[in-house]
Order: sequence, then structure tokens, then C-alpha cells
Amino acid sequence: MILLEDKLISEDVFESHFVCDLERCKGACCIEGDAGAPINKEESAQIGEDLKRIKQHLSEESQAFISQNGFKESGFTEDEEIQCLEDGKCVFAVQDEEKLFCGIEKAHQNGDSKLLKPMSCHLYPIRISKVGDCTALNYHKWNICAAACKLGKKLNVPLFKFLEIALIRAFGEEFYEQCRQYHEAQKD
Repeated sequence: MILLEDKLISEDVFESHFVCDLERCKGACCIEGDAGAPINKEESAQIGEDLKRIKQHLSEESQAFISQNGFKESGFTEDEEIQCLEDGKCVFAVQDEEKLFCGIEKAHQNGDSKLLKPMSCHLYPIRISKVGDCTALNYHKWNICAAACKLGKKLNVPLFKFLEIALIRAFGEEFYEQCRQYHEAQKD
């Protein structure tokens, strides 16, 4: 683990290569898993505030599910989790003829939501947890991302670089610059 500011970062974040390959995986991280994406209280409140406008970007099945069950549930931590449909797909995941996309992100792009998408989704495959007074950033390795690992290696894109925008959104440009400098120093 590497300590930058108050962040404990797994070395895998710098050493592993990763570039999402949606044509191959078809957005499997939004479809498979044991639970929905973690959301914090602020994200939950923003989704709740924007929900009517977000719902217009969702499938009829998701709209009906949310109307009956809500969009969130208690999670394994103090955070809540986004609900999943019976088939395991995120209630905000939308499948069209060509691809899978996030209904929250689509709503944001159309000016219907202030939230870009949940931070846990934007940072994936990095998962955030608390370790004492530190924030831990760990690479969540999952076989459904094998194509992303292969493409990242082919393009020589380290995981932290692939997640540049998300890391800046989460922790600021200064933190990202420290990550970049650390990575550069390791190459020497």
C-alpha cells in the first residue's frame, strides 16, 4: 500500500492496466454482482430530488420497480445501495439496441440531474473504504473485466490513468497529480 495524503492506495492501482471495453463486456458491472452500487447520503438525496426527471430516461420495468420499491436500500456499510431488478441489473441501467448506459448519467447529460453518476460507479473498479483515519483505494478484480485488463495492457494505460477524471472528481487535482508523480517515479 502507498500512502498519499490520507489515502492508502493499493499498488495494483498503479501497476495494473485497465480500459473499459464495453463492446466486449456489455456493461456487466451494471448487471451482475451481489448488490447494487453503494451511494452516500448526498448522492441518495440528489437522486431523490431528481428522481422524476431521471425516471423518464429509464425503462418501463425500472420505472415501475422504483415506484413500487424505491431506488435504494440499506447496504452492508453505513452507505445505502442502489436497488437491483429481479435479474440483478441496476435499476438505473438502461439497455437499448446498441448498448447499456446509465440512466442517471443520461439524465445529467440532458440537464435532468445534477448528479453525474454515483461516485462508486465512476471510480469502478476502484473501491473505497475507511481504514482508521485513512481512505483506502483498492482495485476490485473481477473476471467480468478481463477484456478491460487486456485492452488496458494493449494500450499501456495504468488503472489510475484510466480513472483520471473520476479520481479528480473524488479527491481533487492535487491528489491526482501526486498519483501521477508517484507512478512516474516508479518507472525510473
